[in-house]
Amino acid sequence: MEADEALARLRARGFAEDDVERLFAHFSEAETRGKLGHGFSRVEWLETLEIDPSAQPETVEAEGSFERWHGRGALGYLVLDAVVRTQLADPPERARLVVCEQTFPTGMLGGWVRRLAQGGLVALLTATSPPRLGPPGGPKLAGTNPLAIGIPSSSDEPVVVDVSMGAVTWGDVIAGLADEEQLVPFGGAQWHKALALAVGLQLVVDALHREDGFGAVLLVARPESDPVPALRSLGARLPGDTA
Repeated sequence: MEADEALARLRARGFAEDDVERLFAHFSEAETRGKLGHGFSRVEWLETLEIDPSAQPETVEAEGSFERWHGRGALGYLVLDAVVRTQLADPPERARLVVCEQTFPTGMLGGWVRRLAQGGLVALLTATSPPRLGPPGGPKLAGTNPLAIGIPSSSDEPVVVDVSMGAVTWGDVIAGLADEEQLVPFGGAQWHKALALAVGLQLVVDALHREDGFGAVLLVARPESDPVPALRSLGARLPGDTA
């Protein structure tokens, strides 16, 4: 799907123009970074979901170092977009934990933490999804539950780590880049390590939620030091770099 078609199909779903632009920006960044499973292929997938394009997320708690958001029927992309914009407009004094309930789908998590890191904040984000990972021949225990980390830098682009616990992502399956049978914990013979991390992240999010459902947990903080320039001086390509 080309960019013009993606825009037209988002508008045809009835989203407000601001939301169309926010969704398109996220999908476009995924395309640019080669994460096609989170790119324009998601527009067609969204058309298979029952959604309310007018729904808007709500902040239900805000106590300085803690926030709780509820999707209220809005797409998870738009919930996290609102959360990111709020953190950048009103950064924590030191650190803040943000719990997002009924927040799905959440897209390319690295895109959200990158925006926070570009705004000078350290960010750690995880999100849950339908259970697709489990032991060989066993039940599905957890979603692919990616973990994304963004670290700002005073002299260059931030470092952005974004790792799914699957050998492939569900987005790869949606985009036709992988078969569902390939969606197993990464690591080969050491698959149990990825599954353990997926289960741990699943339980962290679930334990902080008040309702059943998928969601996200974000930790955002002001940095106390600037470690990225020294790491870049070693000359290696760092996670999240495009070249």
